[in-house]
Amino acid sequence: MRLGTPLFSNATKILLLGGGELGKEIVIEGQRLGLECIVVDRYQHAPAMQVAHRSYVVDMRDGEGLRAIIEREIPDYIIPEIEAINTDLLVEMEEFGHRVVPTASATKITMDREGIRRLTAERLNLKTAKYRFAESLEELRDAVDYLGMPCVVKPIMSSSGKGQSIVRKKEDIEKAWNYAKISARGLGSKVIVEEFIDFDYEITLLTAKTEEGIKFCPPIGHIQIDGDYHESWQPHPMPEELLREAQNMAYKVVTMLGGRGIYGVELFIKDNEVIFSEVSPRPHDTGMVTMITQNMSQFEIHLRSLLGLPLNIELIVPAGASHVIKSNINKWAPQYDISQALSIPNTSLRIFGKPLARVGRRMGVALAWGENINSARENAKKCAHSVEIY
Repeated sequence: MRLGTPLFSNATKILLLGGGELGKEIVIEGQRLGLECIVVDRYQHAPAMQVAHRSYVVDMRDGEGLRAIIEREIPDYIIPEIEAINTDLLVEMEEFGHRVVPTASATKITMDREGIRRLTAERLNLKTAKYRFAESLEELRDAVDYLGMPCVVKPIMSSSGKGQSIVRKKEDIEKAWNYAKISARGLGSKVIVEEFIDFDYEITLLTAKTEEGIKFCPPIGHIQIDGDYHESWQPHPMPEELLREAQNMAYKVVTMLGGRGIYGVELFIKDNEVIFSEVSPRPHDTGMVTMITQNMSQFEIHLRSLLGLPLNIELIVPAGASHVIKSNINKWAPQYDISQALSIPNTSLRIFGKPLARVGRRMGVALAWGENINSARENAKKCAHSVEIY
């Protein structure tokens, strides 16, 4: 574990667990609000570390290492930014009076796909995909037989599509089992098997739990490839009655999870029906589009919510879009040529500053706005594809 240099101030202090691209934007917003920002991640020079007051390097599944940092810093708020965290330690820290955002239990439940299914489908009685759990290859075969093919297999503890695969034929079952096992975060090899929903579209409904009540951002449409965010746009057009149903579903989930902060609620829309998919107790990948579409980004909303500050969410452009920038090379300390990308009208870039480029790794995001969703998406795509990484 690498310890930073202590810095004592009278500022409100946040300890960010996870220093990726989402954490970097949280730190930038925190600096603007006068917060003292400390970042923890498993590797040095993570994006958020580059803009924080100081940082620590530790595997956040290491409870004792994490405890040492928390006890050293005594932060006002602990903000988890990733899933690979010792959530039992967070629950313990919360019991000792530390404030975990939104809560330690929300972080623990949402990291566990079994826990969130029990909450949404069984306690809240929300519509979800049909599902089964499996702890062995034989149980997985039985679950696939029950649900039918195609179906989706995921580790109960993972993120960003890691370990997720679609079983389309019997030969895929063992491959899906092995892939889920090596990709899982946490102990055990239990997987969730879900029916495959051929949805009309899917949305992220950013839902803020604030002192003033629950507030919603306009719906964000998005496309995922292999379970990972690829592009998003806002606002996604949908009938008013479906939007109300989606907001009602998100309201129930967020109310049950509690705390203060922003939640990313993912929903499928199929045949005029809203189906719950996932929820993250933090800013969401697809929500990066809010950096160009709203008067307050999802990152500012997250901090304002936990600090009890007033917020008023408004769109400032007719439509906006985001598109990932992925590396096609493997290189330490890559460089970027962005001149061509920024020649495209109404665009903006966020280069994350990851120290290591790997083929397929997300290295930045292109943002664009336009008079309609199609023009915004097209410009964001052109901008992203015009970035040269070398």
